[in-house]
Amino acid sequence: MTLLIPAETRLLVQGLGRDGGFQASRCRAYGTAMVAGVHPGRGETLFEDEVPVFESAARAVEATGANVGLIFVPAPFAADAIIEQADAGLSLIVAITEGIPVMDMVHVMAYLQEKPARLLGPNCPGFIVPSAEVKVGIIPGNILKPGRVGVVSRSGTLTYEAVIQLTQLGIGQSTCVGIGGDPVHGTTFVDVLKKFEDDPGTEVIVIIGEIGGTREQQAAEFIAKSVTKPVVALIVGQTAPPGKRMGHAGAIVTGRSALAEEKVRVLRDSGAVVVDSPAGIGQSVREVLSP
Repeated sequence: MTLLIPAETRLLVQGLGRDGGFQASRCRAYGTAMVAGVHPGRGETLFEDEVPVFESAARAVEATGANVGLIFVPAPFAADAIIEQADAGLSLIVAITEGIPVMDMVHVMAYLQEKPARLLGPNCPGFIVPSAEVKVGIIPGNILKPGRVGVVSRSGTLTYEAVIQLTQLGIGQSTCVGIGGDPVHGTTFVDVLKKFEDDPGTEVIVIIGEIGGTREQQAAEFIAKSVTKPVVALIVGQTAPPGKRMGHAGAIVTGRSALAEEKVRVLRDSGAVVVDSPAGIGQSVREVLSP
């Protein structure tokens, strides 16, 4: 099942420092075909004695045919890394980096309008496809099992919470996607909902949103008009007062539309089953699957 990934994933990891190296190793252990690394000053070396490391994304793609990029570059340089990977011809770029300046991302998004690459993130946990044993990012692979529930979330931690509840109930997942919590990012709820709706391997969709912005309202509009599959939704931050920001840079209440209660209302109106607490995600999915 290729919700986001090409038919054959060939992963390039850019930024093989302490965190990037650790997570790249976990991606490989899960089964992802990592074919290249990119790290300044470490060109012509090997990562884990097997994967060639290059000085630039362009050289890495040319030598290995990499088609998916994963970025752990520090925030001041991450925007340049996204542009570098897009210029190298990667079809999907996953930016894990947190704290990229908003104006940097505004410039990146404008630049990507002229490129065929899809951007997931920044400030996201990436995605994972259990049935294909493909993990691009930091989602723990040991908590998933193959199945037919698609999960998309603004929150990395709540992605993990939803997944482990499902797995403990014996309910597997088709694909899990964390879109990221920054105010300016690439792939949106609607982008992933379209993929889940078209995916024959996905039977139920879980969507996890939070206060701030209007992406959940856009998702609700799309669900009402175009999604035929059952949707279970959670909005976190329901007790946050106006002006309160949660952990994500994009999770700040700036008007009524950004309030949790407004997002809950439009999602219920769309036909989604809205749960009141993260603890109810798994049970709600089970009820949807077994009416």
